[in-house]
Amino acid sequence: MTFVLGLTGSIGMGKSTTAGLFVKQGVPLHDADAAVHRLHRGRAVAPIAAAFPGTVVDGVVDRARLGAAVLGKPEALKQLEAIIHPLVREEEEAFLARCRAEGAGLAVIDVPLLLETGGEGRCDAVLVVTAPAEVQRERVLSRPGMTAEKFAAILSRQMPDAEKRRHAHFLVDTSRGLMAAERQVRSILTALAARPGRRGGPELRNKVPTDA
Repeated sequence: MTFVLGLTGSIGMGKSTTAGLFVKQGVPLHDADAAVHRLHRGRAVAPIAAAFPGTVVDGVVDRARLGAAVLGKPEALKQLEAIIHPLVREEEEAFLARCRAEGAGLAVIDVPLLLETGGEGRCDAVLVVTAPAEVQRERVLSRPGMTAEKFAAILSRQMPDAEKRRHAHFLVDTSRGLMAAERQVRSILTALAARPGRRGGPELRNKVPTDA
């Protein structure tokens, strides 16, 4: 049986870096953001063009135009999610089917809004990537084109970090550098080696690693 670990975290917490550390350790990983990028060049182009005119350029969804079309517009965002989320889930399900067919003991699904969308129900355990709020803010505001207004709008869609951590079986704190994060990932892999069963329970929750 393939044990499914859901990896999530708010913007600027270091989720993508942490995902890369699992890949480095040879763990198969499905990246929902990467799937969205592929869909923006493929199956999602036609429905997005129909729903949001002017957001497709040369046959590819322009992310900046699409972002402007939905930012601060809850109904438009719901419309976009109704297009994208089922397509991403299809790709995730195909990935997990391949992992099971190949006999993978562990697979990671990297989903930014895993907890917000109730996605933890399709995982055996949840890993939340975290960092102090001041570190998060500094990282996010250093990104090209990011503003305090955009950051606030993104945060308003995401479950607060403290609440996410309450849902976690495992945590990775990325504020202490890459080597510390890598040690935490290796600790998680060690804790999962016994694979105590679907949804874990107290035995798994007590294995949340702390990096000294």
